Amino acid sequence: MDVFENENTFFPTSYEEVKQRLKTIDPIKYGKTRNFTNGAVTHLSPYISRGIISTKMIFFDVLNRGYNPKQIEKFIQELAWRDYWQQIWIAKGEAINQDLKNTQNPVSNTQISNAIATATTNIEAIDKAITEFYKTGYMHNHLRMYVAAIACNIGQSHWLTPAKWMYFHLLDADWASNALSWQWVAGANANKKYVANQENINKYCFTQQKDTFLDISYDAFQTLKTPDILKQTIVPYLTTDLPISTEITIDKSLPTCIYNFYNLDPLWKKNIQANRILLLEPSHFKKYPVSQKSIDFTIRFSDENIEDIQIYVGEFDALISEHTLATVYYKEHPLSMHYEGVEESRDWMFDVQGYHSSFFAFWKKCKKQLKY
Repeated sequence: MDVFENENTFFPTSYEEVKQRLKTIDPIKYGKTRNFTNGAVTHLSPYISRGIISTKMIFFDVLNRGYNPKQIEKFIQELAWRDYWQQIWIAKGEAINQDLKNTQNPVSNTQISNAIATATTNIEAIDKAITEFYKTGYMHNHLRMYVAAIACNIGQSHWLTPAKWMYFHLLDADWASNALSWQWVAGANANKKYVANQENINKYCFTQQKDTFLDISYDAFQTLKTPDILKQTIVPYLTTDLPISTEITIDKSLPTCIYNFYNLDPLWKKNIQANRILLLEPSHFKKYPVSQKSIDFTIRFSDENIEDIQIYVGEFDALISEHTLATVYYKEHPLSMHYEGVEESRDWMFDVQGYHSSFFAFWKKCKKQLKY
């Protein structure tokens, strides 16, 4: 069976199966093959994004299997990119929703090419990837870069709307990684733009296509005009349907643990008695809408793996005003800064905090903490 046929089997919601997937990581093979569509990628991204497992957990799980950090530096580096994007979000806040370093140029529209949204670019690998993406909520990272490059650097769309479109459909939706990666491709968060020609796509996607608008040399990108097929643009309809709010029961003698779209860690405070609330704030999903697949995955995982969890659809302030809560615990995240209670730190891979203007500067400090 094609792994994309059923997202429920490809991304199981059993925590035991997630732990089993951890054991199958081949970090050496990952470093050598990750850019190929059949490469040894981990397929753990939805679990990382939903806070089910952390980059630190994966890092130490692999090291405990006996690998020397020098052997698997590329694997560790790619994990560290996730923490790097998060640190930028923490430091810059909503500024990541705008061109961060440079003004994207040229920009002819603030929408998205209809050909991308409908998987009709006539680039076989791209159209296949987008079609599968709608079915599964997953897209290989290299293909995400290809799509972003076509949208921003050839279609001349400002990165924000296409980034929201991709975030909406991603099962591993993480706004920092997504928005800042799109900016990196578009040159708004990097010193140069990212482009890929048809030869590159053929190599990593195992296609043999020719005579497309990308079948050019890299020098030709400097004068490439937007092809007609990308000129029609649309505003994608992105809205999140949250479940109907139901009554929750609070034991006032117990502390309350707040879970959310970015924290579904089933081991978090597992050994204490507590009210466990999955908080789904309409204001959050209005600003950062996600697909029904993502909501279903979130609810299904929490139901199956976090004992006695209850869903509260509403704002944090409303939860507090409607219920007398004792101590409230929640995990650190840029979208939880309005929570009140006891904030607990996320599990970072390295003790490197704050804004760094480049990943290299961030990684240079992280690397000092590796023991070769």
